[in-house]
Amino acid sequence: MKRYLSLREAAEKWGVSERRINQYCSEGRIPDAQRIGKAWAIPADAEKPGDPRRTRQQGKFSPAQTAVGGLFDHTNLMPLMNTAFAPGRCREAVEDIASGPRRDIALAEYHYFTGKPEEAAKEAEPYLTSPDMGARLSACLLYAYSNLSIGEIPRARFALGELNASLSNAGEQLPQFRAASAFVASAGAVLLHLPLPEEMPQAENFLPQLPPGLRAFALYVTAHYLYLKEEYARSAGIVEATLAMGAASYPIPAIYLHLVGVMDYMSLKQPDQAESHLLTAWEIAQPDDLIEGFGEHHGLLGAMLEAVIKPKWPDDFKRIIDITYRFSSGWRRVHNPITGHDVADDLTTTEFSIAMLAARNWTTQEIAEHLNISANTVKTHVSEVMRKLNVENRKDLKKYMLQ
Repeated sequence: MKRYLSLREAAEKWGVSERRINQYCSEGRIPDAQRIGKAWAIPADAEKPGDPRRTRQQGKFSPAQTAVGGLFDHTNLMPLMNTAFAPGRCREAVEDIASGPRRDIALAEYHYFTGKPEEAAKEAEPYLTSPDMGARLSACLLYAYSNLSIGEIPRARFALGELNASLSNAGEQLPQFRAASAFVASAGAVLLHLPLPEEMPQAENFLPQLPPGLRAFALYVTAHYLYLKEEYARSAGIVEATLAMGAASYPIPAIYLHLVGVMDYMSLKQPDQAESHLLTAWEIAQPDDLIEGFGEHHGLLGAMLEAVIKPKWPDDFKRIIDITYRFSSGWRRVHNPITGHDVADDLTTTEFSIAMLAARNWTTQEIAEHLNISANTVKTHVSEVMRKLNVENRKDLKKYMLQ
């Protein structure tokens, strides 16, 4: 009879935390692990995933070996994200890149950020085992997020696991590679509201190693992390400072920075500042149709999309909501099992947005004025939310909402 270990026993055997074992299981990285209630049973003969002493499959290269071999630089690490271009010239910026991995990854980025995850996943997949670590790390990040949106959750979990393994294997002696691994691993975790990898270095230790566009996006990730810790003023300060110091020249990081600014200012009950950030993000994104980030962040934006984008750009709003439904469905299937946080999945986007505000102590009248609807309409939505979630008061809504 096959013998199994508990989370605690596996953690002691492999010298890691129980949280890490839970993450390995949720990412599908321990073959034959079985979920029993809210716990996992781990085969006693299973090997530790991502162990640096293990060699990769034939034909693959370990991240550390590849970096030592001189094949790693930042050239192919999310090149479009790291490109400054004028709004409306995103596709032109991709086509200006010479044929090769850098252009292929940039095209995958372009398709991902314009809401075409199927194309992005296809373009990223050939680079999942590339000896070029910039291309490989980029491919894993794009492949993970693309597969969330197309419902291929095992593939998304695999790619997220590869990001964490790359950080485990990076070692302390390779600062550029460790910085790149920290960049993609933190983006993979924070944007999905997952625990940071245990090996994650302090931001100040890897940010200086990144080129300007990637540093700007890494600061967005930092701001998002502070938002999750409810440090809204600090998060907003990072957003404002990063944009003021040149990040506005890089459209993709700039869009994401402005969106976390919306999140911060709505949480601080400063809707005018939030609207300013949203409109600036929209001005940057619209000429190139870079709308993916709006769909990803919908539930965190405090109904600002409903209040600002829906009335003026109804067709774009519908497309954003389509992205939201696809992305959030995959997101929950990864996020909820790992964290144990049962974010609601049976609300409409309007109900979810209103419930987020209600859970943040916005009054019925404040919500009504924000959305330009009647107080009775707000009450109807809140009542329907509470019925669906089987809760009796607004305070209890919070455990079903995003952080």
